Amino acid sequence: MDLLRHLRCFIVVAEELHFGRAAELLGTAQPPLSRTIRRLEQELGDELFDRSRRQVRLTAAGATLLTEARALLAAEDRLRAAMRAARDGDLGTLRAGVPPRTAPAVLKALLGAAAERAPGLVVDLREATTAEQCALLATGELDIGLVTHPLEATGLVCGPAVGAELGVVLPRTSPLARRDEVALADLAGQDLVLFPRAEAPGWYDRVLDTCRAAGFTPGRVRHATDADFLFGLVTAGLGAAFDSGAAARREPRVAWRPLAGRPLVRRTSAAWPATGGRHPAARRFAELAAEVLAGALTASGVSVRDAPGAGAPPTLPAATGRDTGTGRDTGAGTGAGTGMGARSSGTRAVGTGATAPGGAGTDHPGDGVLTTGGPRPWSVVYAQGALGGRPPETDGPHHS
Repeated sequence: MDLLRHLRCFIVVAEELHFGRAAELLGTAQPPLSRTIRRLEQELGDELFDRSRRQVRLTAAGATLLTEARALLAAEDRLRAAMRAARDGDLGTLRAGVPPRTAPAVLKALLGAAAERAPGLVVDLREATTAEQCALLATGELDIGLVTHPLEATGLVCGPAVGAELGVVLPRTSPLARRDEVALADLAGQDLVLFPRAEAPGWYDRVLDTCRAAGFTPGRVRHATDADFLFGLVTAGLGAAFDSGAAARREPRVAWRPLAGRPLVRRTSAAWPATGGRHPAARRFAELAAEVLAGALTASGVSVRDAPGAGAPPTLPAATGRDTGTGRDTGAGTGAGTGMGARSSGTRAVGTGATAPGGAGTDHPGDGVLTTGGPRPWSVVYAQGALGGRPPETDGPHHS
């Protein structure tokens, strides 16, 4: 017996105290409704209505059942609503990776916007480099991560990307600092200060390849993760560096100049597993992160360039998986994260040191699946209604 359906019928009869009117409200005939109530009475072992008089009345058992049935169906409504919310990503915990040195203002804006749009969702932030995030996504230790492109991992879906145009950081006394903009070829003969390759191998290789193609082959590559250390190396004449300008323009010891032709655009997007229990809130969080990051970059005076809009996921070329072998690590790295300012507090450092597996990569993520086997669709399940039984579900491709 479908107890909940029988209880719904009972409540209508109990409120109307008239089988004919109740049948009309329920869209059925009176005889089937009467049989339904009789079967419920048999199941519960007691009469629910006094039918001995001309007017139908509730018995003591019926009055008790009416109170309990209303509470039970209300609880069912709450249960279904909670399950819909969990399925749609409005409840639970989302484990999200963020790049090192993400500015506190960005973290605050991201968490605030997530709380406003999904109050029941807890966002657990974890600080990790792009390579570490790809490894953690592969093992299921993260649900989503903010990564720098191109990626060297496979099996990931990428949300909308935000591109930050990079300029060059020079000693304030450099002759190049007197120019309005600097070409990469103008840096020929200089060393370069860059983040360690392990942070974001694909982007590291892209930077060096772009420099070489433009006529700038660094004599030596030094590495720095801390902004003050990077500025110190630049000030000491130990190399030029690349930065979005958000931090460099506030540093009196150095000069920041745009690069002619804007050849270096650091693209950041959210990425999450294409298969294997992906979090239902991933796609919405990816869109939210792109909005917050673009707003923060713009507010800091950074020239923002968006990646191509939503569309079919691209087919991605295989990554080279090579190490350039240029220079040696003399410090720690910067530039692979958001480049938005000081190191954030309140996030837990990841010390795994893991690197992402080799595979496909792209620097134009829209909503693409990073896989050597071709694109895969992203599906979202929608549900509506509760009282009419199990709601229908619709699966279909959706692009960020």
